[in-house]
Amino acid sequence: MADAPMSRRPLVAATLVGLAAPTLLHAQDVFPSRPITLIVPSPAGGGTDYSARLVAEPLGRALGTTVVVENRPGGNDVVGLNAVLSARPDGYTLLCGNCETMAARAAANGLGQIVPLRDFVPVGQLTDTPQLFVTHPSLPVRSLREFVEYAKPRPDEITYGSTGIGSMQHMGAELLKIRAGIDMLHVPYRGTGETMRDILAGRIQFYMNSPPPFVPLMRDGRLRALSVSSNERHPGLPDIPSAAEEGLPDMALNVWFSLYAPRGTPDAVARLVDARLAEVPGGAGPAKPRLRGRRAGGAALAAGRDAAALARDGGLGRGGAGGEYQRGELRGPAPRCLPFGADGIPSMRMRRI
Repeated sequence: MADAPMSRRPLVAATLVGLAAPTLLHAQDVFPSRPITLIVPSPAGGGTDYSARLVAEPLGRALGTTVVVENRPGGNDVVGLNAVLSARPDGYTLLCGNCETMAARAAANGLGQIVPLRDFVPVGQLTDTPQLFVTHPSLPVRSLREFVEYAKPRPDEITYGSTGIGSMQHMGAELLKIRAGIDMLHVPYRGTGETMRDILAGRIQFYMNSPPPFVPLMRDGRLRALSVSSNERHPGLPDIPSAAEEGLPDMALNVWFSLYAPRGTPDAVARLVDARLAEVPGGAGPAKPRLRGRRAGGAALAAGRDAAALARDGGLGRGGAGGEYQRGELRGPAPRCLPFGADGIPSMRMRRI
């Protein structure tokens, strides 16, 4: 009989564990209970990387966890996309995508077996900004108008860089060639970092991209800004003329950056990230002024479109109301990264390139 209390101990312990199990399981099911990985399918230093790092810290704070940015470049962004699609669809692996990857390349030369509209769930939009046309300072031009006048009698003497065939830089520069009546040679690269190195070295003369990577280089005089690809000046770059001012109206080439989750991610998880993301650029919390300041300083523009708006636009961000810099669509012949049809695929009115 003296051993009876000892024999009951395992039973009591098992009972306590059984009672605690539902509580522990529930705690493990609460999202987020661990860090979130935000995959950027391109090298560090580009617009996608900038947008991801811009939002990672305040979004993590809003969610009560850490958001870790991980660059997975390669294969025209397919490596990064596959990394997201191969992850568990539980909200702990997200994608920072842009219109170039999620729409333009999908339509122009494909993404292998990946179909963005089918394979990804839109979460919310981060930024929406026009492109900036820049040249190496060795070129004797100081405006887009002067650049066009210089290039016309020199067909194929000027080289321009892009982050690959079918990229926004490729199609945007080809559109500029058509509109301005000039010819330039295309030099494709694997990412923004390589392209930036070569234009800084003068090995290529012309490049267009989202403004953030250019801003410090323009201030140092290492690159020369010609114009922004819009009908109005960029509020973060008030001294740089618009393409319309330089004689090329309707050269609107905005690029948007958005968050996506892999197909199968629970709606409740996507909605939670969407709600917290909405608090980052537009909420009343302490992140609001600091984030806006960082975006303005980097010449990016906040975009307040949520997952519902992205889904209504085919999941790829056709754009919404709110001014030129927040519209993802320009009615007329000019691609605007790019005009999207009802199926979310760009409608490209360009010559074959």
